[in-house]
Amino acid sequence: MKQVLLVGLTLGICIGSLSADETVKEVQERLEKAGFYQGKTNGTYDSETSAAVTRYQIRNGLAISGKLDAATLKALDVPAPKSMAIAAPSPVSGTWRRLRNGDMQFLKKLNAGEIPPPKAPVSPLPQKLAGASSLPSPNKNVTLDPHGPPPPLPEDVPRPTPNAPRQDTTPDAGDAYDTQRLRDYVGAFVLAGLDPQVGAELEFFADRVDYYGEANVSREKIRRDLLRYDERWPHRQFWLDGDIEVLRKPNGMLQVTFPLRYQLRNGPKSTSGQVKKTLILRKAGAGDLEIAGVEERKK
Repeated sequence: MKQVLLVGLTLGICIGSLSADETVKEVQERLEKAGFYQGKTNGTYDSETSAAVTRYQIRNGLAISGKLDAATLKALDVPAPKSMAIAAPSPVSGTWRRLRNGDMQFLKKLNAGEIPPPKAPVSPLPQKLAGASSLPSPNKNVTLDPHGPPPPLPEDVPRPTPNAPRQDTTPDAGDAYDTQRLRDYVGAFVLAGLDPQVGAELEFFADRVDYYGEANVSREKIRRDLLRYDERWPHRQFWLDGDIEVLRKPNGMLQVTFPLRYQLRNGPKSTSGQVKKTLILRKAGAGDLEIAGVEERKK
């Protein structure tokens, strides 16, 4: 009898795995057709697939997670298996690094016209489709961390100029920092903030950073701030809620501004809203970027 049960259990696991593989394979096929994925359609949820899922989430107003969740499956029009635990593999370790580095092979093919560009992003999905329904209603009395969204900025801190000239968003084959690349970089930065390794986003920062109104902040101080933030808000969701704006600065740096929607939770306490976040980026080696400044304001 035990042997029969064991065989049945094993068969059930195999069927479940098969269902998961078929779902992932269909997702890979949809992402490939839409221009987000150029890997093998083998049903394996590897770092390349996770990066493609994240890229799709970034461009379609879904929660940036690298996870194949119900909202992402619905947006891709892929039926979910009976067990959502099977249908929702977590982001693969290294996904945010792949996005941070621009997935250069992907972008090289994209800019050379060898693969079709991803389809234009749709309007952000309603909140209930972005997987936010599991969070409790916002508590307006919650006080955020000093840098947490949305932190107040001193009056003497320069704000992004609304009428400042914007970069042409047309990808340039000779430009390593085109809008597609920068959008992925932003998504990688957000995804790193959700990494189980607390403070993973520290790798994005330069040695000294203009950090939310405070000049010349050390990486160690930023690390401590990130640890406090994670302790205060262990459960977080973020959405890139619109287009990024890019301004090339005279000193060779890039000013990248984007709307970020968030929901934060710690037990019964929660808060949500939207900020306009600005990153000041500079070149940091062959094809890489680092954050030299960061600020945000309520939208």
